[in-house]
Amino acid sequence: MARLQAVTESPLHPPSRRYRGRFAPSPTGPLHLGSLLTAVASYLDARQAGGDWLLRIENIDPVREASGAESQILHALEQHGLHWDGPLERQWSRMSHYREVAERLRERGLAYRCQCSRSELASLGGQHPATCRHRPPAANLPSALRVDVGDRPIRFIDLIQGPQQFQLARDGGDFVIWRRDDLVSYQLAVLLDDLRQGISRVVRGVDLLDSTPRQIHLAMLLGEPPPDYGHLPVLVNRSGAKLSKQNLAPALDLSRARQNLHAVLTLLRLEPPPALRHEAVRTQLDWATPRWSLAALQGCRSLPMPERLAD
Repeated sequence: MARLQAVTESPLHPPSRRYRGRFAPSPTGPLHLGSLLTAVASYLDARQAGGDWLLRIENIDPVREASGAESQILHALEQHGLHWDGPLERQWSRMSHYREVAERLRERGLAYRCQCSRSELASLGGQHPATCRHRPPAANLPSALRVDVGDRPIRFIDLIQGPQQFQLARDGGDFVIWRRDDLVSYQLAVLLDDLRQGISRVVRGVDLLDSTPRQIHLAMLLGEPPPDYGHLPVLVNRSGAKLSKQNLAPALDLSRARQNLHAVLTLLRLEPPPALRHEAVRTQLDWATPRWSLAALQGCRSLPMPERLAD
């Protein structure tokens, strides 16, 4: 098995590289205030840089999709003035490409077939033992594909959270790129789409920070430079749990788009004047774009959910 020299420092991209950002929601339900915060931050970051802001629907898991969620997401973005550049893209249409790359990695000896179940891994504390790397299951048995993570650290500079270092061999070990149920993994699909679309900077929630070294690792295996990354603080409720669809975060009230947007700009530490909440969403975004700053969120990992949105 070839071993990877998995060490990188980011950001590395030259100033001349055109900015391309993206927002990539999963159609598992309507947008909530936390997902709007991510959308607005990534939008402002792209617009301030004079770059493109793309929209990609991450629909690689049909079982988790909610009926009508995609149209709800698109409508919510439009109601908040978040208009994307270029055509809307959907991951599901690229499944054959993901499979081709996964097989290519296997043929190069960088990925291998594995039958370890979630319960088996749970008994090992979530750490993959890599036994299948040397003793793969029989070819006729359903199995996942795992990528060899090598044995050296991955380092990068997060644009919000600062310097990061991960030792993937100790942080979960070899990870899945193709699932046993014959679906692509999140890690591989997201990285391949970011590379294909020429995404130069990914602005997303800090809950995905652990995914970043895995995606950087895959980019290195493919001989491609990864995007730069900035991981935003996530909204949390009173008990400190992340606001998410899984914990039944309420959907955005689209009749209050101006108030929603003003609340997000406040959470992003842009200090919008109270009177701005009564202005059109386009006016609010135009006000916020030149004032946007990743540095204002430096080192912040969570933000308290507002008790209520002001009228």
